[in-house]
Amino acid sequence: MPLQPDIVDQIVRIIGEERRVLIKKTDLLGYGYDASFGFFVPDLVCQVKCVEEVSEIIKLANREKIPITPRGNASGLSGGALPIEGGIVIDVSLWNDVLEIHRDDMIAVVSPGVITADIDRVAQKVGLMYPPDPSSSNVSTIAGNIAENSGGPRGLKYGVTKDYVLGLQVVTPEGHIIRTGGRTIKNVTGYDLTKLIVGSEGTLGIITEAILRLIPRPQATISLMAVFDDIVQAGYAITNVLTSGILPSKIEFMDQASIWAVESYRPMGLPINAEAVLFIELDGHPLAIRDEADYVYKLMQKTGALRVQKAETSDQEEKMWKARKLVSPAVARHKPTKISEDATVPRSQIPSFLKRLREIKDKFDIELVVFGHAGDGNLHPNILCDQRNKEEMKKVEKAVAAIFEAALDLGETLSGEHGIGLMKKSFMPMEFDQFSLEMMKRIKQAWDPNNIMNPGKIFPKPGDRLVLR
Repeated sequence: MPLQPDIVDQIVRIIGEERRVLIKKTDLLGYGYDASFGFFVPDLVCQVKCVEEVSEIIKLANREKIPITPRGNASGLSGGALPIEGGIVIDVSLWNDVLEIHRDDMIAVVSPGVITADIDRVAQKVGLMYPPDPSSSNVSTIAGNIAENSGGPRGLKYGVTKDYVLGLQVVTPEGHIIRTGGRTIKNVTGYDLTKLIVGSEGTLGIITEAILRLIPRPQATISLMAVFDDIVQAGYAITNVLTSGILPSKIEFMDQASIWAVESYRPMGLPINAEAVLFIELDGHPLAIRDEADYVYKLMQKTGALRVQKAETSDQEEKMWKARKLVSPAVARHKPTKISEDATVPRSQIPSFLKRLREIKDKFDIELVVFGHAGDGNLHPNILCDQRNKEEMKKVEKAVAAIFEAALDLGETLSGEHGIGLMKKSFMPMEFDQFSLEMMKRIKQAWDPNNIMNPGKIFPKPGDRLVLR
């Protein structure tokens, strides 16, 4: 039901600027979407710019038991930013005034609405790097990345977002402003609340500031592309590299459908007759990575690559990685609906998982495109379809379930970097036993006794199932 006028008036007084409190239907409609499926219109949107605003709004919402949905730029793929129970959306996307690089301490202090890629760009000016690099990094906010524990291609060597969050300022579901962690690399004082908040998908509080670890920027990079006529053989090549004693910064994978999509979207010179290609980046000291690149080159040939191409110039290297970046927008042009999944298997199981995906594609007669961060086992099976075709979507729903079943059979997890949100919560009992889920729910209950913070996410309810129609 709509918020009472007195509640709206109180929120306007808290914000102090009526233009940052959105209540018109035309304004609210834009907040009913994110990058996944579903459409849920909130009752009100607050475009916050300071922690005191967030604290007072949440105190009010907690008293009145009004649902709160945190939101950045809504680039998430699991429905985490969808206000499925209405209520108030707290939008942090305008709150980007702090981006401080402390070179000697090798940390960054940032506001929640800062764009993730901007952190790395500013750090680069002083020879440092912020490694997490999700595909959405040029549009996603850092608070959203922290809430989803985002990854990216560099996750193979450098880890994911949780490995770089040293401390947080958080507003709890009861409106308390707390700080977790700090500015030091080592900190074992008390429970690690920072790690608890990272990846909690906005269900335990709203991130209002982050202290991030930076690392020295590598001196040089070398990139290679290996071409295969067998998708499973490409999987074996990945495991061979990872057990060779060399740790690339990236190993990215594209299947033939991905290659065709990119070449029809924006020709990049990819081998359209190949079953799969691998993009491999090595970084570090120039002399060291030159020897490593030679070794990987020979290893790819030994593992059955039809051709191995090394980027000889920075322009060639940039073009190579641009081709990989174009996959997602390229495949989206092929059909009106793209189901972007996010399955992760142990590295040794990559060949088996690729084989299972091929079987699922044939069994359900679907258009399946596979690409992703193969170096850490995080593949993105994308199903291309038309949401208006109900019969096709029934097949797609069954295929998605089969993908998760296959991955879990191989020792996998439901999500490597997209989160659970709304889209995957019905599959949670496939990965966790009842008591494990119960322990998670107890944590949620302790932090959020009135269940106002991003309700309806992560935890399945009886009868929940994936519905894409």
